[in-house]
Amino acid sequence: MGLGVQSRNLWGDANIGSPGKIDETLRSGIARRKIPAVVGMAATASKTLYTGAFGDRDSEGTPVTADGIFAIASMTKAVTTVAAMQLVEQGKVTLDEPVARHLPKLDKLDVLEGFDAAGKPILRPAKTPITLKHLLTHTSGLCYDIWDGNMFRYAASAGTGTIGPLMFEPGARWQYGQGCDWAGRLVEAISGMSLEDYFQAKILGPLEMRDTSYILPASKFDRMVTGWSRENGGPLKQNARALPKPPATFNGGGGLYSTAADYTRFMQMILGKGRGILQPKTVESMMVNQIGASTAGKMRSSKPDTSSDVDIQPGSTEKWGLGFLINSTAYKGGRAAGSLAWAGLFNTFYWIDPKNGLCAVILMQFLPFVDKEAVGLLDDFERAVYASLKG
Repeated sequence: MGLGVQSRNLWGDANIGSPGKIDETLRSGIARRKIPAVVGMAATASKTLYTGAFGDRDSEGTPVTADGIFAIASMTKAVTTVAAMQLVEQGKVTLDEPVARHLPKLDKLDVLEGFDAAGKPILRPAKTPITLKHLLTHTSGLCYDIWDGNMFRYAASAGTGTIGPLMFEPGARWQYGQGCDWAGRLVEAISGMSLEDYFQAKILGPLEMRDTSYILPASKFDRMVTGWSRENGGPLKQNARALPKPPATFNGGGGLYSTAADYTRFMQMILGKGRGILQPKTVESMMVNQIGASTAGKMRSSKPDTSSDVDIQPGSTEKWGLGFLINSTAYKGGRAAGSLAWAGLFNTFYWIDPKNGLCAVILMQFLPFVDKEAVGLLDDFERAVYASLKG
């Protein structure tokens, strides 16, 4: 189901003149790549250009619909970043003050220097206080064990019940991690609201993102797309289909459920420089490199059944703004340099291309993350969107 809508952008009166080409890319792509389901959407800041849904919601053969609900995992992080930046605008916190003023648990953490001959961790006190900017740019040293070998080794021996240690001195480099998890706790501490309530009141409600929440109600269960997993490179196997239980706590790093249309509204807000959710200058600060000479986006996996190694744009240098990966060079046949992007663990991806006035999202629902078939379909979808616009 594709539809073409008139819109203005870099190409003038742009039109997805032949949505059938994008339809065919997704339809044939999931068949060839053996991906159970996909929903794709592309839009300008004001209008939807393309919507397509292909495959099945589950192994029973129920077709997936364009309003299918997906677990978007780390696509939650951009929403958390917007919430934190609202508090910065209000003067309730700054990007550069120690966050331990609001989150005492982040005070006086240790840095992991390595391991001794017996495999015991070598720790030293951190010299630099963690700031909100560190949390939002993944430069705090609080790393996920999936993509950090030292954190994986530490967690395997010491367990994960304690906070930290830091994998490096805050600000020293980029490494994907728990920064937005803690930024979410910061939003809760300062606002006095749960993250679910804050998001609904300050971001999701105003943007009319009515299907986005940490809680999936029973009334929407039939629209939920079932997850699948691949083990040891084998075929995908469906996970048990059940209504997710409401979480005991809300995590700024992941946990939202959403739809392609809802997340497109969020991306359109960014393309539109805030639209009452944020001030234009705040959005502009989110769109530029905030990590100096460091590079971002390359991650070696310690848990191959959960995530493959991450290198979204091989051979290119990427940066990080506030909430977003930024590509320094254009994608061949796709997004311009300076576009914003990120993804969710279950192979949900988005990009925002300010130069071309375009945003797009593609939602799948299986592990491992950045499975070669998922990335292949993302690449094909992106090229089809831009080719159809130019065509």
